[in-house]
Amino acid sequence: MTRLPDRPNLAQLKKQAKDLLTLYRRRDPAALSRFRDSLPLAAGRDDAAIAALGLRLHDAQSCLAREYGFAGWADLAHFVAAREISIAQPSELLQTWLRLSYPGDIAGGMDRARPAVAARLLDEHPGLLGDDAHLACAIGDETRLRRAVGEDPQWIDRPGGPLHLPPLVAVTHSGFLRLPAFRDRLHACARFLLEAGADPNQQVGNRWPPASPAAPSQEHPLSALYGAAGQNHDPILTGLLLDAGANPNDGESLYHAVESHDCTRRLLEAGARVAGSNALFRALDLDSLAVLRLLLSNGADPNEPAPGAPAAHGGAALLWAIRRRRSPAHIAALLEAGADPAATTPDGVSAHVWALRYGLIEVAEMLDSAGDAPPLPHEERFLAACARGDAAEARRLQGERPDLPTALSEAQLRLLPELAATGNGAAVEVMVTLGWPITVAGGDWQASALNHAVFRGDAAMTRFLLQHGASWREMHAFDDDASGTLGWASVNEPEPGGDWLGCAEALVAHGMPGAEPGPANSGTVVVDGRRKRFSDEVTDFLLGASRPPTPQSAI
Repeated sequence: MTRLPDRPNLAQLKKQAKDLLTLYRRRDPAALSRFRDSLPLAAGRDDAAIAALGLRLHDAQSCLAREYGFAGWADLAHFVAAREISIAQPSELLQTWLRLSYPGDIAGGMDRARPAVAARLLDEHPGLLGDDAHLACAIGDETRLRRAVGEDPQWIDRPGGPLHLPPLVAVTHSGFLRLPAFRDRLHACARFLLEAGADPNQQVGNRWPPASPAAPSQEHPLSALYGAAGQNHDPILTGLLLDAGANPNDGESLYHAVESHDCTRRLLEAGARVAGSNALFRALDLDSLAVLRLLLSNGADPNEPAPGAPAAHGGAALLWAIRRRRSPAHIAALLEAGADPAATTPDGVSAHVWALRYGLIEVAEMLDSAGDAPPLPHEERFLAACARGDAAEARRLQGERPDLPTALSEAQLRLLPELAATGNGAAVEVMVTLGWPITVAGGDWQASALNHAVFRGDAAMTRFLLQHGASWREMHAFDDDASGTLGWASVNEPEPGGDWLGCAEALVAHGMPGAEPGPANSGTVVVDGRRKRFSDEVTDFLLGASRPPTPQSAI
């Protein structure tokens, strides 16, 4: 592992990554070897295969970060920022450490915990936590907890420390549970606290902005169980709390636990009620067939309507699964559990037609096993052809009805952004080519097809939409345009393998301005007069796009 300088500079590290990328593009053997040694994507490949990968700046940054002993570039950047704080503002270091140790709903803010960075920071500052027993909860220091309880038995239920957390909440929400070196220690602390009489239902108010640790919101309290099952997905800790009497129906745990089959199972065995939890719909969002089956076998009602779902999004779980374009196996599981195949959306669309609208031919056939579905209206046949990407059939149907797609209803027109949100590029191309209104908004966050494409990092779909009249200024329900979508998505990477640099290149090529530098050390740039934050490689491209080209006479 390469040793990080005592005073690392993020700008210099970015330059190192760019230099590595330049050498890679020249097929420098040493650079290729570095990627092979440190980047999982390149591991075990020969030089020619690594060169053919077409690696980009984020790959070079990831390689560099791993050489310095970090899991990725984001962890390295957070560590560098923390070390700068330790030098310039040492009094702020503890708060920085807490925000790395706990997620934003506990520590305040919108970031997730980065425990590996927090652990490395603590190695450099072993006295950082002092003698505070509440802080000792975060790292599983059982000796310190035992001393605190010995000095004051009531301490086990008393909130305290900088974040004003009860001890059991401080243990179960700690990001250190995700680190193998700390997991057993934290389990031991939780076991000790419970055996000493700690209330297994300890909870705190949510600190998600605009709330804060100083002024938490009590509207959605966060229990110790939610930390174990919903945040850290730790089945052992979840079991300890449930065995001690934690309430499995705390309003949060089951919904968030569906990311873990074992935690979901333990909650259900302890009496968690699926009804009203929205867990069934969350499992469909996550494409988790095993958890879906687990919920259905433990009393989930497949005909329960989605809480607060608008008519355009469907009602029961069967319709929600179709909208998410889940597999025939998901549909079969719902039907076997009693889902009504004749279910209709609140505006009267049958499940059979709904499946055709989303291009799910096999699912539609399952729902019409008796073969007695009524003939489809012309508009629905046109929609079905578009959704399955059958350009010839869609064009034939349009020839019979030249008023399509203009004559479609508002709900039918929203199919364009809906299918863009699922990544169905073939359908989007057919629809747009045949004259679909390109700016129509839809999907979970009422956004245009372009915004959904940029969110996914789908550069090909982004280019196609822009080439056919889409505009980067199209707004979505969070009061921003495609540049804002690009910023959030490039930083948070909601889709694995998304190409947000490619999206940025397409947006700029079709009129989006480049970026100007923002305030010093803010981490932001200015696009069209508004401060935005992008990933490093997108930021670099946008800053370069704002510079005038070098005159030929100067070359």
